[in-house]
Amino acid sequence: MSPDLQPAALSGREAAPPFPTRLAATPRDLLPPYLDAVRQGLLMIDGSGTVVAANAPAQALLAAMTVTLRPNAPAPPLLRVLRAEAGPARRALLLALRRSLGQRQPAVFEFRREDHTVQAELRPVAGDRWVVTLEDVSTRKAIEARADAMARLDPLTGLPNRLLLRERLAEALARLRRNGEACALLLVDLDRFKPVNDTLGHPVGDALLEKVADRLRSTVRPTDTVARIGGDEFVILQAGIRDAAGTQALARRIVDLIGRTYMVEGHLLTIGASVGVALAPEDGTDADRLLKNADLALYRAKLDGRGTYRFFEPEMDARMQARRKLELDMRQALARREFQLHYQPQLQLESGRLIGCEALIRWKHPERGLVSPLDFIPLAEEIGLIVPIGEWVVRQACRDAMTWPAAMSVAVNVSPAQFKNDRLVETIISALATSGLPARRLEVEITEGVLLQENERTLQTLHRLRELGVRVSMDDFGTGYSSLSYLRSFPFDKIKIDRSFVKDLAGKPDGEAIIRAIAGLGKSLGMTTVAEGVETAEQMQRIRLEGCTDVQGYLISRPVPAEELARVFAGYPQA
Repeated sequence: MSPDLQPAALSGREAAPPFPTRLAATPRDLLPPYLDAVRQGLLMIDGSGTVVAANAPAQALLAAMTVTLRPNAPAPPLLRVLRAEAGPARRALLLALRRSLGQRQPAVFEFRREDHTVQAELRPVAGDRWVVTLEDVSTRKAIEARADAMARLDPLTGLPNRLLLRERLAEALARLRRNGEACALLLVDLDRFKPVNDTLGHPVGDALLEKVADRLRSTVRPTDTVARIGGDEFVILQAGIRDAAGTQALARRIVDLIGRTYMVEGHLLTIGASVGVALAPEDGTDADRLLKNADLALYRAKLDGRGTYRFFEPEMDARMQARRKLELDMRQALARREFQLHYQPQLQLESGRLIGCEALIRWKHPERGLVSPLDFIPLAEEIGLIVPIGEWVVRQACRDAMTWPAAMSVAVNVSPAQFKNDRLVETIISALATSGLPARRLEVEITEGVLLQENERTLQTLHRLRELGVRVSMDDFGTGYSSLSYLRSFPFDKIKIDRSFVKDLAGKPDGEAIIRAIAGLGKSLGMTTVAEGVETAEQMQRIRLEGCTDVQGYLISRPVPAEELARVFAGYPQA
């Protein structure tokens, strides 16, 4: 092999040519003519470093790169191409060539010249010869580069997606470690976007998201990154911040700007934004922790009423860990039979008799003790456990009611999530059939939240229950802005007056007027009215005078386990 091809020469002098220094007088003589028709360029080099053969594509490719293969050329043409590489690319290429030449092992590498990217494969063949395969991969590389760029962009908004956000966040954190440059992460979740998407369709929803993206772009600096990481979730990476004041101002601008009205395809739309903020290095110095802490802050913003922003605080993590532990425990509670029902009796004022009981769920946790429904029902609704828990409540309440006097009914609360489930009516039919309880002794209590969703479908479900003989009551009447309108859409059997009005009897002069109005409304519509939260004889007397038919509260009885109901029943006249 020519000294110019020796590995030592490559390691000692970068200028030493790793390719031949001269060409044979007829460089195509050793290649069959049909190789001119192949797509790749082919060169053959002998042990002295001479290009002894080159097919037509090789000569055309090198010519396009302003390199000409001429017999006895004074400078190695491929070395001139190699010299066009600079810095790390050149060093890496020289290293690959040296290793290949020294060990007579194949090597594949790339080099660039003008507008061309060439992939070369150096392969030893019989004797001391080498074959170099050349291929112009410029088009393929351009396509790959475009595909790589598109893989990092959200196709709808053109914003960076989760992948590109991760890369830029990694760069920001590297600057933080290198020179202490702080940054902030703001998670933005759109409020009330889903109803827009569901009612007006995805094209309108997509157009709205594009407008939101434009508004977010307008709030940030050129050095910041706005990314879309989910359906209606956006992230802003604020780089090079000096203190939290600038981030706070940005969060405030986002809430204000996103909350302004949009005109989308002829529709005036109003949504909102909740923002969670995490700062680096205070809230973390790695991407996963920052994202997690910003998400915790966002969760807090939603709990605080949405349409606001919250910065991460360490206790948020502790609360979330406790919530996750509660969730895990609750998922096991059904299987472990830790839930139980307590019952609060309802009294008919005219007869003085107990007419039924409301079933109230309790959780007897082995370590926490008795867990209040206020602590676990909202979580059960959020994670979807309310449906299986609700099914258990209906079945157990029907079984328990079968042990009571025949004139007494049982009332169970049904959540909006249960009404969304197609199995609700079938579950009630099954519970009645299995327990033997007559349908007229079962009462389903719903709140305004049930009627707010999918109104037509909800009304169909309510009518199906009425057709079975099940009675339906509206719970917490008077607390919603449209309670009266719902009385026109469905003929309820009972109205339950919210305990807040009973509590106001003594302190507010309009308390009696409100109860009188609801009682009169119920009477005119043929519905019974139950006042909840009655705790004193004075309250009960006033409620009686205002025309309510039934009462429920501590004055009658606290909620008690099923096994204690017989004692409560014994204290009142029986039907």
